[in-house]
Amino acid sequence: MFLKKIKPFLYLGIFYLVISLIIRTIFFFHPITTASFSFFEIIKVLFVGLVNDIFVFILASAILALYFLFLSNSKYRKPYGYIIFGALVLFFLYIWLIPNNIFKQYGGSVTEVALAFVGIKTLFFGLMLFLPSQRIKIRNTLYFITLLIYVLVIIFNGVSEYFFYNEFGVRYNFIAVDYLIYTNEVIGNIMESYPVIPLLSAIMIVTLAITWFIYKKTKDELLELPDFKQKMILLGSFVILCTVSILALPSLMQIKSDNVFADEIEANGLPKFYWAFTHNELDYFQFYSQLNQQQAEKNFLSQYPQHTLSRNIVAEQPETKKNVVLISIESLSADFMEHYGNTQKITPFLDSLAEKSLMFTNLYATGNRTVRGLEALTLCIPPTAGESIIKRNDNKNKFTTGNVFKSKGYDVKFLYGGYSYFDNMQDFFGGNGYDIVDRNNFKPEEITFANVWGVADEDMAKKAIQVMNAEAKSGKPFFNHWMTVSNHRPFTYPDGRIDIPGTAKSREGGVKYTDYSLKLFFEMAKKQDWYKNTVFVIIADHCASSAGKTEDRKSVV
Repeated sequence: MFLKKIKPFLYLGIFYLVISLIIRTIFFFHPITTASFSFFEIIKVLFVGLVNDIFVFILASAILALYFLFLSNSKYRKPYGYIIFGALVLFFLYIWLIPNNIFKQYGGSVTEVALAFVGIKTLFFGLMLFLPSQRIKIRNTLYFITLLIYVLVIIFNGVSEYFFYNEFGVRYNFIAVDYLIYTNEVIGNIMESYPVIPLLSAIMIVTLAITWFIYKKTKDELLELPDFKQKMILLGSFVILCTVSILALPSLMQIKSDNVFADEIEANGLPKFYWAFTHNELDYFQFYSQLNQQQAEKNFLSQYPQHTLSRNIVAEQPETKKNVVLISIESLSADFMEHYGNTQKITPFLDSLAEKSLMFTNLYATGNRTVRGLEALTLCIPPTAGESIIKRNDNKNKFTTGNVFKSKGYDVKFLYGGYSYFDNMQDFFGGNGYDIVDRNNFKPEEITFANVWGVADEDMAKKAIQVMNAEAKSGKPFFNHWMTVSNHRPFTYPDGRIDIPGTAKSREGGVKYTDYSLKLFFEMAKKQDWYKNTVFVIIADHCASSAGKTEDRKSVV
């Protein structure tokens, strides 16, 4: 009898494990998975992954267990039913009418979510209280909705994990948590990058089909509600299983191997998301190569015969205050350039500069996010463990590149085609003496094209020329740091600029359009009086991917 009562858990659990296995198999064969796997590695990944998934489902199904624990007809009897209904109505009114209720203190959409949940609960409880003849139909409807939510979350999470892995080559990490903060940019990016409507339609069709199947197989069990003994067995079982799961999952997350992809594929994204949410950082040892302390010190000291960093540097020539324009390009991997062997001819302008510029060929990116590149370029430090300094609270009045130039009498600005509140750039650069020029500074007629990340790079190039002309007229030298945006998914840009249409939404198109915009910028700059007294520095903020066989990220200037 008890086994029949847990049929919903069995069906949902099997469905979740099948979806997880499908996702795991896709990851094995995904192009971004560049590692190879032995037979025993595959078995180990699948086994550990299965155990991970079972523990995660046990925790997730605890809500369903609570649903079954509170199924009863006795709560609708007088006077209990009226007391409960009255309490629900009062609670609903409390959330709706009291300005400083407990939910408002959490901010965001917490109040709206609580109001909707309590409102729906009150409505259905009232219907079942006052319409006892329809109670079974209403209960079945609620049961169907409960199953629908579970199935939808399972499918939606599977699809989300695929797209996250497709972009970053890893399971959920702090990037996923971070993106939840900037919902406007993220939702806009998704809407512009993927066929959202067909995708959501397919998800809903599959969700309804699976939900209906499970519902038809299990709904008869609601005709006879679980008795007290069965509820106690269910409660005791879940207390034990959830305790084991909570204790076991952290240990499973500590299982590491030399194969980064094996670790990611065998993991479950939900515990990793929770860990990232609670720790507010990326795993330093997962994403960066390390040397042991003795070897690191030996390598460092071998560069200095005197084993000292103290030295007196005396300039041979008088100080020359040239203007400096630092252009950090979004996601510009070295291998996009013909100079590094690319045959697609997507960076003709940058390749032309490579032949007549001071070219640094042995640079490595300091991370896989824009804030890591900006941190390195602005603070001149290697990446710190945990969150970037740009996004920390104590990020103001630091010793920055701009600080050095400002002490020499320079105008210092940060130029960004999007809204600089993203990734805390406005707070960081504004708090370190930079004047900020971002999308807020554009007039409508100055924008020929824009997507969720900001105005097209060519529009920012034109704005940059205006800014630099104004600075030059002031008689002061200037240091401007321009962060580009166009080489970012969804890779959209105005048509007619390059031979790859913006509707293609391809990485190659994003790179080539950025190259086109840089050429346009330099063509305009050459016509200005300040051009010959200006040093231009071009560098990537990071590369175009975030995982690989090794954990080094090669970049280019």
